[in-house]
Amino acid sequence: MSTTFPIILNLVAFVAILLLLFWMQKKYFSFAKRVFSALGLGVLFGLVLHFIYVSDTETLTHDNAVILKHTIEYTEIIGTGYVKLLKMIIMPLIMVSLISAIIKLKGANSIGKISALSIGTLVGTTVIAALVGIVVAHLFGLNAEGMTAGAAEIARGEALLHTNQSMGEFSLPKMIIAFIPENPFQDIAGLRSTSTIAVVIFSIFIGISAMGIAKKKPELFASFEHFMQVSQAIVMRLVTIVLRLTPYGVAALMAKMVAVSEFAEIAKLISFVAASYVALIIMFFVHLLIVTLTGLNPVQFVKKIIPVLIFAFTSRSSAASIPFNIRTQTQGLGISDGVANFSASFGATIGQNGCGGIYPAMLAFMIAPTMGVDPWSLGFILPLLIIIAISSFGVAGVGGGATFAALIVLSAMDYPVALAGLLIAIEPLIDMGRTALNVSGSITAGTVTARVMGEMDTTVFNSNEQVQLDSDASTNELN
Repeated sequence: MSTTFPIILNLVAFVAILLLLFWMQKKYFSFAKRVFSALGLGVLFGLVLHFIYVSDTETLTHDNAVILKHTIEYTEIIGTGYVKLLKMIIMPLIMVSLISAIIKLKGANSIGKISALSIGTLVGTTVIAALVGIVVAHLFGLNAEGMTAGAAEIARGEALLHTNQSMGEFSLPKMIIAFIPENPFQDIAGLRSTSTIAVVIFSIFIGISAMGIAKKKPELFASFEHFMQVSQAIVMRLVTIVLRLTPYGVAALMAKMVAVSEFAEIAKLISFVAASYVALIIMFFVHLLIVTLTGLNPVQFVKKIIPVLIFAFTSRSSAASIPFNIRTQTQGLGISDGVANFSASFGATIGQNGCGGIYPAMLAFMIAPTMGVDPWSLGFILPLLIIIAISSFGVAGVGGGATFAALIVLSAMDYPVALAGLLIAIEPLIDMGRTALNVSGSITAGTVTARVMGEMDTTVFNSNEQVQLDSDASTNELN
């Protein structure tokens, strides 16, 4: 049987979805409506592909696999291509936005307070998230003893062991050293897992240096300030162009995720999936409680951040969500450029509530009984929370960051990391929710910091206007 014709039919159907989304854009449907539509259409298309080509029967298995493989390869041009374009603009956006924001700040003291408040909120909520993960794992009766490993899980476990050995001895000093930018150009290229934080630090130094010549050489400072204004205008225009591709990217990403999901394996581990999402939802309400305690309306907060959470959910990348994160904070919540850029940048690699808090805590709780440890003893919980708080620095902001966090925590607890391989089939499904929570935590940190520092325009926050993530309006015009 020829596989060419079915592949063409599949791609025609996918192109029809893209054309529908393009029509909605031309008819000026709101950005949120287009993203929601893309989400639904992507899931529907993925389900059709899954039920047509993923079969337990022996007949046409090879042809079906070939058809699905090539269909996904072509749709990935849109999905993966979009995520790569987002990653392309992350470093330039962080640099020009941070430097421009620092120039406008009152001084280095403000930078220190913003950094301390942002990081403190991120790490504090991660510890709370770990406690939530422990409680939920207990309520669902999760235990690693009842799990069985298949061939794929065993292979993943062996790979994790190898990765853990290559990581070397875990220590906070080494992690802090990794944040320091030895070669800024290497970090701008994103060649290290800590590149985002390194670029933030480098940008802070540039901004402080520029402030240092403001009084001594005002004419040079004026030239540099004008250069940064031009650079920011160009970069923000670039960001707008890329963000307008969001509905198309979301449709492709969701189609792939649903089409290749192993529903049978998910069913076997459904209790862990359910427990994970219960913990994620509880933690999301903790974020809303924190926002409420700052004197803001939590319902209004949710309305403003929904679009960026949808993208984080579909892309599974906190780092790729940075442009959305910043625009949501500035345009939707009325947070100043400086606070928004700090919290969004730090939140992509530090104190991720889902990946760095809930997930490793649940795994450790499940594994503890197999090691003869009482998971409710203070001798287990206190060290675990301390390790999670420390290891939450430098969690990779891309898909799979939770595995990296789990490796650090489990190895520091002297627990077998290979057991994490048992969850291979459900990783993408859970990672979607974890990433959305990570971004929610980052925005919450920005909100808390802005309220404490007086860097929020509540008029913007209370307005009924939707966040126009794909608009040409610059953050400077809105703050």
